[in-house]
Amino acid sequence: MADDIRLYESGSSQTIQSLKNNSYMTDIDDVIIDQINFDAEKDNFTREIIVEEVDEGQPCLACVERCSGFSRHKWRNTCQNCKCPRELHDIYNLNFVNVRDRLGWKRIDDPLNCATKEDTVSLGYTWVPPALSPEQVEDYMDQLPNHKIPRIGSAGERYRDLQLIRQLPKQDLAHVHCRMIHNDIEIKEYNIFRELRDSIALDIGLVKESEHETSCYHCHGEIQGEDLVVFAPKFGKDVCWHPACFVCTTCEELLVDLVYGCHAKQLLCERHYAEKYVPRCPACDEDFIYEILIPGISQYQEQLIFSGEYTKAMDQNFHKDHLACHHCDKKLVACRYILKEEQPYCIPCYQEQFAHNCEECKKAIGPDYKDLSYKDRHWHEFCFKCCECGKSLVDQAFAPKNDQIYCSDCHDNKFAARCDGCGEPFRGGMKKFEYKGKQWHEDCFCCMICKDPIRNKSFIPRDNEVVCVPCYEDQFAQKCSKCSGVINKGGVAYKNMPWHRECFVCTNCNKELAKEKFTSREDKPYCAECYGQLFAKKCCRCEQPISGFGGTKFISFEDRHWHSDCFVCHKCENSMVGKGFLLNEGHVVCPDCGRQ
Repeated sequence: MADDIRLYESGSSQTIQSLKNNSYMTDIDDVIIDQINFDAEKDNFTREIIVEEVDEGQPCLACVERCSGFSRHKWRNTCQNCKCPRELHDIYNLNFVNVRDRLGWKRIDDPLNCATKEDTVSLGYTWVPPALSPEQVEDYMDQLPNHKIPRIGSAGERYRDLQLIRQLPKQDLAHVHCRMIHNDIEIKEYNIFRELRDSIALDIGLVKESEHETSCYHCHGEIQGEDLVVFAPKFGKDVCWHPACFVCTTCEELLVDLVYGCHAKQLLCERHYAEKYVPRCPACDEDFIYEILIPGISQYQEQLIFSGEYTKAMDQNFHKDHLACHHCDKKLVACRYILKEEQPYCIPCYQEQFAHNCEECKKAIGPDYKDLSYKDRHWHEFCFKCCECGKSLVDQAFAPKNDQIYCSDCHDNKFAARCDGCGEPFRGGMKKFEYKGKQWHEDCFCCMICKDPIRNKSFIPRDNEVVCVPCYEDQFAQKCSKCSGVINKGGVAYKNMPWHRECFVCTNCNKELAKEKFTSREDKPYCAECYGQLFAKKCCRCEQPISGFGGTKFISFEDRHWHSDCFVCHKCENSMVGKGFLLNEGHVVCPDCGRQ
């Protein structure tokens, strides 16, 4: 909300000497100024300008379908229908524009100074620099940004039209286009400023080849001899620019049709040149009423002085009656107003256009109240409270539920999930442990035996309860039959007794028996090799143990034993399995060998 509005009787003055000092034209003759003053006394300003801008009914490029077409506000530089600035509409020039006609300057028939319409159009452009060959014109255009080249039917044509309107506003060129000049005195003052500006600072640049190597005044880049460059006579004959560098210092746009103003060694478009000396009202886009004092032969400096009341607000200067509500045009001098998108609104219009309705009381939230919002919903500060207990929620944690808002306590009590251990709700910020569809507070998720919280430790389920690892091992885990240690994984069982894999070994050699053939004796396990060496029968022929693993067959006779493969005739070594045999001196022989 702004409260810095001030009314001024007369603004700060600028001197004509300042105009001279800020120009390269140090040889300005005071006779010129005297002549301007003399002509002003006679009201001898008959110069006319030609402006054929088509704006009425033109569509808005910002609003598109929402605007029915441009309709000029009675004093603002905006559209009555959509309130967008005039320049945002599709304004165009009705006919071919010769910039000298727009400025009200006499045409120069010399083709070296002015390109004809026929020559310009034949080259395919709406404007070209004069005195250039077709090849040079193309060379010049190639150095400009593509979207700014004034080619017929292109975006560059539209760009030039907009810059003519923007940089050379018609209200700066002739008083007949000013709606804030009301009498002959003001007309005379307007014309004096225009003549001084045109005589001292305003001119049209020239495009020609550089005669020698130099540098660009704007970018300081290199310029070769015979390069096409732009010269500005009011800066002197040795100062030049690249074509794309010939821009206004303030708006940084290409100077349309090379029209420039010279101020303090800077290039300016006419709009921004004028604003160096005369404030411009942001509402109507016109300069303030001003007065030129020319003391003739007096030794006092000539001065440019603002006169009439004007209003200063939002760091800008307005005509007295032009600081007004952007919606209803109510005058805002000495009134409260609110800025919205950099536009001032009176309090009633702001409430009607922009104020939100409170979710609780359904009334508009005016500018005197804080507007608290959450997901496109709005409340007065004093209405933003818990729907259950009425506690204010300003700067407090809250939770929405079913289009209502609750303080954290009420929300938790009504809607929050509850702990399967203690039955209390889970409140904001609490850790929640979930397991098999149940949920617990951190301190409620405990071991069923020791009752200590599990927290981030491992646990083992047991009868729909959980047990911490130490308790489970102590109470329920299998223990090794050899070392009595808990078997966590990879154990083996033998004769219903659990063993660690590393503990289930041969009683004799300590070889691990997991995945090995083994047998037992007196409930002690032995690997096959040790069992055979220690306890198995010995073959009478090879004297190796008969292990009996894998269905091994053997022969027994009178406490003597043989492998099946070893039970052969002692003499002929034919197998005697399943055959009759004789004993000869303790050896098994077949009947044939026994008879020999």
